[in-house]
This record gives sequence, structure tokens and C-alpha cells, in this order.
Amino acid sequence: MQNRTYTADAEPGETVTVAGWVHEIRDLGGIAFLIVRDTTGKIQVKFEKDDMDEELVETGLGVNRESVVEITGDVKEEPRAPTDVEIVPTDVAVIAEAEPELPLDPSGKVDADLSTRLDNRTLDARKEDVEAVFKIRGEVLRAVRETFRDLGCSEINTPKIVATGTEGGTELFPITYFGEEAFMNQSPQLFKQLMVGSGLERVFEIGPIFRAEEHNTPRHLNEATSIDFESAFYDHNEAMDACEAVVKAAYEGVAENCQDELDALDIDFEVPEGDFPRLTYEEAIERINATGELDEMLVWGDDLPTEGEKALGEDVGTHYFITDWPSEIKPFYIKDHDDDEELSTGFDMMHPRMELVSGGQREHRYDRLVEGFEQQGLDPEAFDYYTKMFKYGMPPHAGWGLGGERLIMTMLGLDNIREAVLFPRDRQRLSP
Repeated sequence: MQNRTYTADAEPGETVTVAGWVHEIRDLGGIAFLIVRDTTGKIQVKFEKDDMDEELVETGLGVNRESVVEITGDVKEEPRAPTDVEIVPTDVAVIAEAEPELPLDPSGKVDADLSTRLDNRTLDARKEDVEAVFKIRGEVLRAVRETFRDLGCSEINTPKIVATGTEGGTELFPITYFGEEAFMNQSPQLFKQLMVGSGLERVFEIGPIFRAEEHNTPRHLNEATSIDFESAFYDHNEAMDACEAVVKAAYEGVAENCQDELDALDIDFEVPEGDFPRLTYEEAIERINATGELDEMLVWGDDLPTEGEKALGEDVGTHYFITDWPSEIKPFYIKDHDDDEELSTGFDMMHPRMELVSGGQREHRYDRLVEGFEQQGLDPEAFDYYTKMFKYGMPPHAGWGLGGERLIMTMLGLDNIREAVLFPRDRQRLSP
């Protein structure tokens, strides 16, 4: 619509054409109001029944909520209107009529359970708070990309259909690929490592990953968005610096550019300040044990249970890193410390609620890399496309992967990770 004016741009004294959804109709007898909503906000349309064309009034007030309409009229100053202006219409056109019975209430006055909301996601996303989540998500991705570019990264796109899983195991979605077995990729890990051995040196990717984990929890998805970073000539400490910078930039971008959306969500939003604490794995299990929250004390080599992460998060109270994990816990491609092969350079970055990032320095030496495959029961020949490139001069490198939905979930205090995804995929949901 070439002559369309967004509701937020309507100024007194103008004649405008606005288009959007019927948010609400208020009929007070001789006078009535139709509230039109678009992506910029809402505007009041005033009908004085006795002074207006009868057909115009019937069209404007006879339409169902959530119908798409186009309104042309004069903008008047009105301090009592929600936005201090209103439109006195000269024409009302119904572009798309909505059914009178809706599966959920986009005004938010009547709550719907999460399943109903996800079944009707397009309608659900018309709600102000849901719309706010996805506008914030867009700002997070913008801020993250900008920060990566400031760090000298090139954006890449890696395959999502692969012959072998990044980490092996059973957490793979098999597919038939021209008569051969293939899989949906668990991670861009191996491909981004290969690219730091090219002339690009420092890369990032934001894209989908697929994990066939049979979880049914508020923080797991089977298709998720991974924000990945990898750099040649970086060690694990420099990789953590980059991770902290990216996460802080995401918060800063939201604070600077999304105040209306934060107001719609009515949350207490704070940008992380100061350096994120860095605890060794040994310090982490000692602090968890000291909380007394677990039935059994953790010992060296244990992975951290969910209750342990929660207890430690409450104790630390801010984003933090866990470093120097036991080598046996971390994947084959994580490099061990040169002075202690029992300790890896792997790290996790945590929000007080949950893990957000996994990363570390990578093993760039061919012989050590092949040994790592064998130690974890993987066939190096199945990964020949990856390992052979380490024969041709692979630099030291480090990186990490950040869960995009977990970042949004923890940033906004969402109860369920599915609220941070437009159309989530989990064990029960393959549609819409």
C-alpha cells in the first residue's frame, strides 16, 4: 500500500490511510471507537454515529476483532485517546474478515496455555508481549553480528546435511539422501574448525542445529539456533573474552534499542556489569558441595547435574565460566593443557539458570586429534574429510557455541524455551 501511514506516524492535521488489525471495538451508544493495531502500535478511530454515513458506521463497527482493515480519515488531536490522537474516518475497507470465534485472545486479556498458543502461533504473535520477544530476538542477532564483525570475523554457512555426526553417538536425526544414510548436523563444529585453517582465520555462524535427544523439559529443543565462533591463533582464554563481549553486546543492544518491548514485557532488565567470574571445574564442584543442595557429594569426573548448576548459579549470582574440565568429560576435539593432560582447555559459560555456551581451545595436531577419536570410540576414517586437513598446516585455534534460544530465555526470564522460538520443534511438535 503505497499511501499507507503507520499508526505511530499519524500526526494531527494530516489525512492518512492506516492499515492493520481490529484490536478492539468500544461502543458507547452515540459514539464508538475502533482500535486499529499495526507493528508500530495502536490508534483510535472515532465514530460519531449521528453525524456520519450509516454504511460507514456499519462497516467499521460490524467487523470482527482481528479482521484486517484499511482506514482513511483525518487525524485529530485528542488527549483522552491512548496515543493523544485519533482518526475521524472518511472510508473503512475490510481487507480480510476474521472469524468471530478465535482460538485465543490476542489482546492478552484472557490467558491461553502454551500448547494452544503454539498451535496458533501467528495469532499468538499478535499479542504485544509475544511480539516484543521476537523483536528483541531480532535485536540480539543484530547486536551479535555487529560484535562479531568488530572482532574481525567473517560470517559463514556450513552444511546441515552430513555423512557423520559431529560428536557421534545416538543423538542424530537420520535421513535418506539419494539412497544413502545421512544425518541432520548436530553442530557446525568441524566445519568451522576447517575454515579457520583457510584464509578467513576468524569466523562465525548463526544457524540451526539438530539433536535427537528425547528430552521433554522447559529448556531443551530438537531444533535450535546456535551462535558459533571460531578463531585461528586464539587460546581458550581469548575465546572466553570474545564470548563475554558478544553476550554483553546482546544485552546492551536490547537495553539501547528495545525499551518499548521491555516495557511490554514488564521485566526488570539489567545489562551484566564487570568481568564474568571464571571458576575452575574443581572450584565449581567444591562450591556446589558446600551449598548442601545435593543428596550426594560430587567428585572429580562427575558431570554437573541440573540441581548442581542451579545451586551454583544461585551462589555466584551472575554469568560465569567454568574452566579446566576433566579431559575425559570433554569432546575429542578439545585440546588438553600442555602441562597436565588430565585437564582440558574446555569451558562452559553459565547463566545462573543454566548453561549457555560450550567451548575451548581445539586440538590442532593431527596425531593427537586421531588419538582423541580413538579414545572416544570413534572411527577416524569416518571423519577423513576433517582430519586430513590437519595434515596441511592447521593453526592453533579456539571457539565456542552459544545457544540462541537459551540466551533469549535467560535474558527475558521466560519460563519455557519454546517461548523464544516462533515454531518450536520438540518430541511432540512437528507442526505448525
